[in-house]
Amino acid sequence: MDRKIDARVIRLLKETKNLDEENLKSCFIKAENKQNSPIPIIAANTQISEVELLEIIAQDFRTEYIDLRNSAIEKLLIKKVPVKIASYYKFAPLHLENRVLTIARAYPLDIKILDEIRTHLGYSINVVLSTEQDVNEMLKKYYGLGASTVEKIIAQKAYDHVTSKKQDDLVDDLEETGELTSVIQLVNQIILEAFTKRATDIHIEPYRNKLRLRYRIDGILYDANVSPEINNFLIPILSRIKLMSNLNIVEKRVPQDGRAIVQVQGQTLDLRVSFIPTPHGESVVIRILPTVMLFGLDKLGLTPLELDFFKQLIHKPHGIIFVTGPTGSGKTTTLYACLSSINTNARKIITIEDPIEYELEGITQIQITPEVGLDFSRGLRSMLRHDPDVMMVGEVRDLETAEIAIRVALTGHLVFSTLHTNDAASGITRLIDIGLEPYLVASSVDAFIAQRLLRLNCPHCKAEDTQVVPGLKAQILKELGKNDDEEIKIYRGKGCQACNFTGFYGRTAIHEILVLNEKLKALTSTKASSDEIKKCAVAAGMKTLRQSGWLKVLEGQTTTDEVLRVTQADALPDNIVPVDETVYDLKKDGKPSKMLKIEMPEKIEKTIKPHDQRIHERVEDKLYVHYKMFKTKAKDSGGLEYEPELIGVTKNISAGGILLNSSEQISKGTILDVKMEMPNNERQIECLAKVIRCTEFVQNKNYEIAICFLDLASAERSRLNRYINNVSS
Repeated sequence: MDRKIDARVIRLLKETKNLDEENLKSCFIKAENKQNSPIPIIAANTQISEVELLEIIAQDFRTEYIDLRNSAIEKLLIKKVPVKIASYYKFAPLHLENRVLTIARAYPLDIKILDEIRTHLGYSINVVLSTEQDVNEMLKKYYGLGASTVEKIIAQKAYDHVTSKKQDDLVDDLEETGELTSVIQLVNQIILEAFTKRATDIHIEPYRNKLRLRYRIDGILYDANVSPEINNFLIPILSRIKLMSNLNIVEKRVPQDGRAIVQVQGQTLDLRVSFIPTPHGESVVIRILPTVMLFGLDKLGLTPLELDFFKQLIHKPHGIIFVTGPTGSGKTTTLYACLSSINTNARKIITIEDPIEYELEGITQIQITPEVGLDFSRGLRSMLRHDPDVMMVGEVRDLETAEIAIRVALTGHLVFSTLHTNDAASGITRLIDIGLEPYLVASSVDAFIAQRLLRLNCPHCKAEDTQVVPGLKAQILKELGKNDDEEIKIYRGKGCQACNFTGFYGRTAIHEILVLNEKLKALTSTKASSDEIKKCAVAAGMKTLRQSGWLKVLEGQTTTDEVLRVTQADALPDNIVPVDETVYDLKKDGKPSKMLKIEMPEKIEKTIKPHDQRIHERVEDKLYVHYKMFKTKAKDSGGLEYEPELIGVTKNISAGGILLNSSEQISKGTILDVKMEMPNNERQIECLAKVIRCTEFVQNKNYEIAICFLDLASAERSRLNRYINNVSS
């Protein structure tokens, strides 16, 4: 930084904002040591925003402040301004006109630096000001993450040595290349970027002539923009990560798992590293975990009533509490929050996990090691000899573990564990399916808690959603048992820089809490189905996952699409994929083994004719319908694929077909994969269907679509008829 410009800025801020001169000089010294702009440091030490400071400086230097979040750079300009010039002088090129290049920077430049840039690029330079964060984000967005570091590696002599060798030959000097200063910096940038963007996982995946870097943010994977040249540095990058994780840098033929502790922006992170071999090099996934447990029970998204209920459950003296859900639904985090809540000096708490995700002070934690014979069942037996009051088993996977956990609970211990089931009721049938006696389940288990994670609307760009599917609000109120006339607002994030233009920022949990009362215990003892158990639980007041999600929607926390995404059925019916009226029956390896021809029955055709000619009774009712269209790929490309899933609401229903309100136009004759939600948490109606009419309503730009069922099973048609008879009566 230029001393004259610094003195001018200090004098300007002292006169216009009455800031202390010594404090300003201290900020400039800190910025010089870090080789950054002093403006963010001044803003952090005063009550003045960075934008306001830059606007004052821009006016004095006869330039302007630009908000780069709404700016874009042409690709041609990126090619004309090398990344090494832009990163060295810390500016983002904006536009080039009449050989005058406008650049954005976080601090004014002196004439000497301007002359250097002009000499390098051959253009006259016009400087505008923007925040340091926006300039850095602009450089990463258009040049790629770590692009300047890649340039430095290319300039090093070791570059030719690394890239000239094949992977199989690269045994010597790997430690040296892994410890190159620029390689260390590049790996640090990848981890820092993940932390800054709130990522939970980093995926580094090699392909032929390409290296892919992805971050998992709020449960969804996003590609990171990286320089194409980074593909040449896969081996040094992986070597550096292996050195950090104390892994064998020479071994590339077998999977390896390791761990590293790093500090980022004052916070200590635990990195769980996993390598697997692939045809084009090793693929690595880095799980990012804070070393300190960050969540309490009040931070899990529970309603006040659910929170009180949770506290009652976890303070019971004995029994088992199961948290259920698919992988990545936050089960372990919920269990950790429960243990932290009851962790006192009066209790001995022991856990056995795979892996240990958080270190909890005051709790004895065991990491299972199958290769030496320490599995869940053996560890659980050993834990009993340590006089525990509370035990946590990471997951019940087999009959032996389940039996030991049940006996532990029956002998006066409180046990927490997890199961992989879709809902709470399925937890009962899962335990019975793996071999437990029903009476043991009924007498030992206190509750099953199903859980899902929902993405939250970004608070910075959240706005009312005016494109809601017709009838959706009424259906939400109906499922929650509220008055249909009640006015509700549904919100959605538009997308901004704070949320990476996704519209979502952070996640929360929704829960389905099933407590085994006497009726449910009786059903469990008779090996009742999960559907029967769920109906009984709902009748007793259990709130389903869908209802819990709707409450989050009414509070403006999330979108209807997000609730439907995490609470709908996971699998497609019977893996059947149709094109026109031909169905491929996929049986082996995803390839067609035989072809079936679907002939549309004449009686189904009649359902679209006037009412007096219909053979099925039709009633007006509103139910959700999830449907997918199919498109044909080229014959040599391997078959068929789905279009994205759409959602509509029925206008009327019969056992032969439905009339559907939709915001999308669908051509007559289109084959659909249909899943129709049923009330009272009954199983979905699933079948193939054909569009026989599509009518547009010009006023609200919506469509009314008539659909006839093609392959509806007789049992499902009977179930639908019974429902229609109940509605009509």
